[in-house]
This record gives sequence, structure tokens and C-alpha cells, in this order.
Amino acid sequence: MGLGLLKDGINEVIATTFQNAAPMGLICRNEKARMVVFRGSHTAERVRQDGWLVANFIFDPRVYVRTAFEDLPPGDFIEEKAAGITVQRLAGAEAWAAYRAEVERETEEALLVNLTSLREVVCSSTLHPINRGFNSIIEATVHATRFQISHDPRLYELIRHHTALVRRCGGTRELEALDLLYSYLDFGKEE
Repeated sequence: MGLGLLKDGINEVIATTFQNAAPMGLICRNEKARMVVFRGSHTAERVRQDGWLVANFIFDPRVYVRTAFEDLPPGDFIEEKAAGITVQRLAGAEAWAAYRAEVERETEEALLVNLTSLREVVCSSTLHPINRGFNSIIEATVHATRFQISHDPRLYELIRHHTALVRRCGGTRELEALDLLYSYLDFGKEE
């Protein structure tokens, strides 16, 4: 049994639950898909309540930044059917995969969720060459969400490192995503 659209390792996607979107790393190991979701988040609440999640494959770095820091409007979600369940995906997805999401284990901080494939759809077969700027936006966004909570100086340095990579390797969309990211942070725009 293969993992379909997901590949071995951690797959960065925009996960959707009902009227909710957030960047998420789906963990694929030994032919199983899982995720760790932090308690208190909209994603954790909706996974527990509804039991499904959609992985949206999107290659617009601005969407990763936006969904890390704000809610998307209802018009950005499209209802689909997956194994008789109504799920929601993002309008801009180039591909999406719907999963049954079952909480396997809980800690004080997070839920470990098992994902079982329900349906996969490829909407576009656009090729995306590796872009270190895009990858660095993802990394900087992850660090920025943690920095907002802890203000850890090591995270600040990692954000600065990835900022330099975005500036050197990114295109217009990555640079726009970087500006958007800095608009959410507690420190000024980096030169």
C-alpha cells in the first residue's frame, strides 16, 4: 500500500478542517501517515470534533504565511465528498487528499493523529522546480510561529538566516511572502 500523494518523510501542506486552514507537516513513515497537532488550536478542535482532515498541496508561499497567522475567509473553501463525508479543501489547491483523522494519543501539549486515506485528487500537473527561497519561507514561517510564543533569540537568528536565503534564492512570490511574514512579527522589516 502506497501513500499516494504523500511521500516518505514530513510533507508540508496546508491542512484544512471545517472553515480552518493551517500549515502542517504530515509525517509519513512505514507506509503510515500521521500528524502532531497542538492542543488548543482550531485544527485540533476540529479533528477531534469532525474526524477528518484535507491535505492541500499548494505552491504559493504567501498562503503558507497567511494561514500560519490568520483565518481565511469562507469563500476560500470548497466542499467535496470523500467516502461519503463532506470535507473542505482550498480553492487554490493543485492537489488535495482527504483523510479520516483519528486521535491515537494525547499529551498535555499535543495530539498524535493517525490519517487514513479517503480520496485524492490532482487538479493541476504543474511542475515545481526546487526553490530554496520557497523552502526557506516555509522554515522561516515555522520559526516565526514559535518565536511569537517564546521570543527565543535562537529562533530570531534562524528567521534571519532564512530571510537571507529567500532574498538570494526566491522569486517575486517568495519575496512578497517574506514581506507578509515580517508584517506579522514583533520586530521590524529586515534589510
